[in-house]
Amino acid sequence: MSTQQKELISRRYPWMVLSVTSLGVLLTLLNVGTLNVALPVVSRHFHATAITANWILLSYMLFNTVFILIFGRLADMFGRRRLYIIGLSAFTIVSLLIGFAPNIWVLLVLRVVQAAGGAIVVTNTTPLLTDAFPEKSLPKGLGINVLVASVAQLVGPVVGGFFASVLGWQWVFWFNVPFGVIGVIWAMITLRSMPSTGTREAFDLPGNILIFFALGGAILALSEGSTLGWGNPIVVAGLLAFVILTPIFLHIEWRAKSPLMDLRLFGQRRYAMAYTSAFLNSFARSAVVLLMALYYQTLDHASAFTAGLAVLPVTAGMLLLSPVAGSLASRYDARLLSSLGLALSGLGVLVLIFEVGPASSFAWAAVGMFLVGAGTALFMTPNTSSIMTTIDPAHRGTANGLRSMLQNMGQVVSTALSLMLVTASLPPRLQASIYGGNAVALPQRDVHLIVVGFRTALFAMLIATLIGVLTSLVRGQRKHAQAH
Repeated sequence: MSTQQKELISRRYPWMVLSVTSLGVLLTLLNVGTLNVALPVVSRHFHATAITANWILLSYMLFNTVFILIFGRLADMFGRRRLYIIGLSAFTIVSLLIGFAPNIWVLLVLRVVQAAGGAIVVTNTTPLLTDAFPEKSLPKGLGINVLVASVAQLVGPVVGGFFASVLGWQWVFWFNVPFGVIGVIWAMITLRSMPSTGTREAFDLPGNILIFFALGGAILALSEGSTLGWGNPIVVAGLLAFVILTPIFLHIEWRAKSPLMDLRLFGQRRYAMAYTSAFLNSFARSAVVLLMALYYQTLDHASAFTAGLAVLPVTAGMLLLSPVAGSLASRYDARLLSSLGLALSGLGVLVLIFEVGPASSFAWAAVGMFLVGAGTALFMTPNTSSIMTTIDPAHRGTANGLRSMLQNMGQVVSTALSLMLVTASLPPRLQASIYGGNAVALPQRDVHLIVVGFRTALFAMLIATLIGVLTSLVRGQRKHAQAH
């Protein structure tokens, strides 16, 4: 092979890696969106109770969030290529097996294994791109990756609704299989082994066990608190596990030679503020989508499908701004762009606060949701790039795992908190209408109570976004990437 051919392949390699990771991201995120729509069909098939049906979603969310941090560390130890292929293979095989699940309990166990495979794919995506792309063009690659994630969120409910209603609930999972097989083969052909980026440090077993039970307790409590009640023994036990085990985990991690979570990153302002901002951005955006979907079903009597269409402006904003954000991030300081993105999202939430109500205009609400999505896209690419290009290449999996875990935690916390704020001051009969929608007109007094609840929850999201602007601004100036 000539030198010219080698140079051509070298220039193409980053984009080939992007094609591999894009397919993995597309599959794992489609899996979340499709099941959100198909859940009633799956629940009816297995005669699941309300709580059991909730765990079809919750089991994946819980274990995916916990495993993201763990597998980020393992990728640094054993190599990203190998672990990525294992994760996508596991995700594909389990997608096939779920369609043959004989009962709800087998389904839940398989969903946990699927969550592990999905966590491996997600936590390796950004490090693989960072290893492959030169620093100058990395933001463009990350921007396209965010774009693919947005597409998955956009088409997921449509795909899930089609398969569940036309071909049966099994195809909600089986459609992953052919694409997963293609993805595994393409990854084996394309990805290069890069042993120099891995580490051979000891596996942090105590840290893994503690973080599993601490985060597991927190997610369990926050997810079930609004349903079972905050005084329920299960919820209290989850909160106690988080409160007691978290300080123990932090103490052990600070003293460990090969920690699962490198707490020294938080001693550097640019990392601490970038991570905090990522959590707050995810916290605000996730709740906006949930709140507006519930709002249209509760007060406008929209169907779930119609409500899903109504919140598409958030995804549209992410789709349109992601490529622009990638281009801008290669030329401008991450602190400026990320802070501007959060401010744009905050402006969108402010518009929604004024538009929620009996005399609301969907046009203005759409503008507000679009701004939230656009601001998120403008925030994510430069913020992620600022973390990944300045971290030691051997620890990119750990750094990205921490970032992904904090984003997932933002989604979980915002879901629990926003639902609590919406329903906290409502009588039980109105709480039921929030969760299940309402097919009949409500008295004006009840409408007022519900509107106040939604505005209170949105106001909390606005405060979180404004705090995110401040944490992003104080991160400090951009540092040059370390050689790799």
